[in-house]
Amino acid sequence: MRYLMAALILVSSCAVLGDPIEDAVKARQGFFTMLSANMGPLSGMVKGELDYDEATATMHGANIEALSQYGLPMHFPKGSSTAELGEATGAKSKIWSNLEDFKQKFADFQKAAEGAGESVKGGKSNVRPVVQGLGKTCKSCHDEYRVKK
Repeated sequence: MRYLMAALILVSSCAVLGDPIEDAVKARQGFFTMLSANMGPLSGMVKGELDYDEATATMHGANIEALSQYGLPMHFPKGSSTAELGEATGAKSKIWSNLEDFKQKFADFQKAAEGAGESVKGGKSNVRPVVQGLGKTCKSCHDEYRVKK
């Protein structure tokens, strides 16, 4: 009985832990989903697709600020690029040969996100520079380190 219990504990532990590469990819994709869910409405306000609403803009700006504080680069372990995982990810293997630049691009995003929740207050014209600043940092990283879809 002791051996059966030990085996069950071992098997359940392995099932809970999962594959670290797969978990990292899911985590970073979750981050980007959350980022998109907050950038989308702000972009919609800038484009005139959505009416400007200060409370909504502030919430999304603050969410982006909060997301920017997350340690996203930790979810890019070696072995998690398109070279190893194919279409399960859009991460180019170039990330790991230029890791410091990749981390700097995330730091640039963090800087662009600073104060976003407050900066979008006061009207639609205040949302545009925030979206442009964030978009510039996203594009910079995607152009270099993301496979085009």
